[in-house]
Amino acid sequence: MIRKQIYIQERQEQAIRNAAGARGISEAEVIREAIDARAGQQVHNQPLDPFAWKRALKLMRSLQPKKAATKTRSSRKWSRAQLYEERLNRYGRATR
Repeated sequence: MIRKQIYIQERQEQAIRNAAGARGISEAEVIREAIDARAGQQVHNQPLDPFAWKRALKLMRSLQPKKAATKTRSSRKWSRAQLYEERLNRYGRATR
C-alpha cells in the first residue's frame, strides 16, 4: 500500500466516519472503496459479520490456558537488550 495525505472538508470527514462506523470498517477502507467506485472498478468485498470478532475472541480465549490466581514472575530467559543485540548482529549495524 502507498500512504497518502489529503485535505478534506469537515462534512466529508463526518460522512467517512459515519460510513465506517455503520459498516464496521476503517475510514481508510471507505476511502479506498470510494476511489475504486469512482474509477469504475468493482471490488466485491464480503459483507462484514458484526459478531464475527466477538466469536473469534471468545474462541481464542477458550483455547488459552487458565492463568494462575497470583501473578508470577516471568520465566523467560532473555532480556530486551539481548533481543536487540541479537537483531543488530543478525541484520547488521547501521554506520553513520
